[in-house]
Formats: sequence, structure tokens, C-alpha cells
Amino acid sequence: MASPGTAPIAVTLESSTGSGSGATQALLAAMLRANDRVSDLIFSPGRAPQIEVLGELIPVSAPGLRALTTDDTRRIASDLIGNNKQAITTLREQGSCDISYGLPGLARFRVNVFIQRGSCAVVMRAIPTTIPSFESLGLPTHMKEIAGLSEGIVLVAGPRGSGKSSTLAALLDCINEKQTCHILTVEDPIEFLHNHKRSTVHQRELHSDASNFAQALRAALRQAPRVIMVGDLRDRDTMEMAVEAAETGHLVLSSLNSVDASKTVERIVSAFSPAEQASIRGRLAKTLRWVVAQRLLPRKDGGGRVAAFEILKVNTQAMQCLENYDHSGQALLKIIQAGNTDGMQHFDGEIVRLVKNGVVDLEIAIRHATNAQEVRQAGA
Repeated sequence: MASPGTAPIAVTLESSTGSGSGATQALLAAMLRANDRVSDLIFSPGRAPQIEVLGELIPVSAPGLRALTTDDTRRIASDLIGNNKQAITTLREQGSCDISYGLPGLARFRVNVFIQRGSCAVVMRAIPTTIPSFESLGLPTHMKEIAGLSEGIVLVAGPRGSGKSSTLAALLDCINEKQTCHILTVEDPIEFLHNHKRSTVHQRELHSDASNFAQALRAALRQAPRVIMVGDLRDRDTMEMAVEAAETGHLVLSSLNSVDASKTVERIVSAFSPAEQASIRGRLAKTLRWVVAQRLLPRKDGGGRVAAFEILKVNTQAMQCLENYDHSGQALLKIIQAGNTDGMQHFDGEIVRLVKNGVVDLEIAIRHATNAQEVRQAGA
């Protein structure tokens, strides 16, 4: 992240109603216009409004725009939440809430409002208005095979800001274009808006349409979807329901905050009690189809970021490994490394390829590698 001394970007605030939601909308629009690669907007007491561009925080400035006070951030939070009573209750009881927010004709946001030091802070993730294509995301083309699956679990993993939601949206759009089926999503909040294509798509949002992921998944089993997309596997109950849905003939797509394929499996297994872990490993071995893990690396030419993907496509060897999972993850990694002909690829191999193709600097690659020493030797 940038230091507090990063030079601010000057923005122009268009005329608005002068206060209330109109002023907030004018500020959001100006911040988006500041740079065409804005990923997040951040509002924090004691700071000027900030934008995040390629992982760097940059303050914005405009005539009359000062460091935000606690009253300012509270007002912005109130304008964004509006009359969403569930979000207001969640914020009061849990100290944070997630909502979606749209600027008509301009942008949509995934918003988190949270309490810190007794005051409100706001982080807004800008969501592209169009569903990204495989090509724009750099997704391996053989991942389109996922659209042909009839059942099972497909997981997209990665840290915050690595593009998991975009990858899920592209996969779902591919299914929507190729299959005639019922697709149901459960999201917190809804990000990309999917229109009906060959498939019929229903999108449910937590808090406004359902109280939690697990409950929405239970209801989904009675709503006759063939494909279920769950925004995030956050807890044991949601993981249990996702596995059950896959076991009953549904294709389930979801995401986890995890660093690679083996850690994704470990995170699911560790969410269950020790007495349940052998059972969940066996169930995963039978239902897991793909794990796509991703990391974003800065390009050598300064032209944005490029994605590196690790892909586990579950074959017979992987099924056996999942049933007898070792916490080190080395057995699964070896299967991924040896699974080239099955369409598998591992992070360090992909990172080295980006270095040798001149896309990523070696030192940057080493910082993002799983095994820094091996990447240094291979990329030298």
C-alpha cells in the first residue's frame, strides 16, 4: 500500500443537491472518474477519501473536500444503507454489514460498513457493469469444460482482491450460454447481474432475500435448480449444505479465501470436528471436481496485473489423496504438478512461465511464489 504521503489525485465534484445522498453520489462518481483502474473506494475518519488502484491507496482532493470527520463517514454510511433495516440491525448487533449499492448508469459496488474506534468506516469494491469473459480474465480455455459438468463442486480460491467473484461470474455466464437449465445464486451481496440466456437465472441476496447461506441452500434444494452458485463458503454449515447439494445431483460453484488448492481442501476439512473429518474427506473425494486458485501479480511493464492460476482437476489419484489427506498438502501438490495432461497446473510453474515470457519481474514473482527458492532458481 502507498504511504500516507502519496500525492492526492485531484477530482472534480459535479453539482448535486448539496447534501445527503446526492452529495454522496457525486463524490462516488468523481472518485471513479479519477482513474480507470479503481478497484476500491475507502472512507475513514481522519483521512481524505481514498481510491485503491493496482493495490495502492491514493487520496483524492477537490475544492472544499477535507479529511473526513466521524460525522462525514456516518453520513456516507447512512446514505449507502438507506432504508435497509436488516443491514442497520446487523451493523448495530455485529459491528459490520455487507450491502450492494448502485450508481445508475455508472457502477455497482459491494459495500462493507464497519465500526472502528466507535465510528463508521466504509470500503466499497467496484463491480464491473459487464460480466467478464474468459479472455479478459486470462482464464485457461479448458476451464470451459466446467460448463459441461452435470454435478459436483467447483471451487474458486484466492486472497481478497484476487478476482474470485469475476471468475465465478465468467463460469456462470458460460453455463448460462451453453446449458438450458435453472441456475440459482445466493450472494452477499449480489455482484454481477446475470440475465436469462439459454438458462433461467434467479439471484438471491443475503439479508433481503434470505437470512444466511445455509438456510438459502436448504431452500435451494426445493427450488429445482441444476446449478447453484454460493458466493462464499464461510462456515461449517454452509460447507455441509454445499456438499449435500452436490451429492444430490447439483452442480455447486463457490469461493473460499485460501492461498492454493491444497489449503482450500484443508480449510474445508478443518471446519468440521475431528470426528467428522474422515467422513467429509470421503465426501469431498466423491463430489469435488475442480479447484481453481488464483493470484494477481503486477505486470513488469506497469500495465496493471496479470492472473496466475493453480488448477486441480480431480482425477482418480486426486480422489485417493483427498480421502487420505495429509495436512502438509505435498501429496496433492505432486498430483497437480504431474497432472499436466489432465489440464492441471501449479502456481510456481505458472509464475515461472510469466517470468520467462517477460510478463512479470523475477523479484515480484519470488514474492508471490509458494516456494520462493525454486522459483528463483527456475526463473534465473
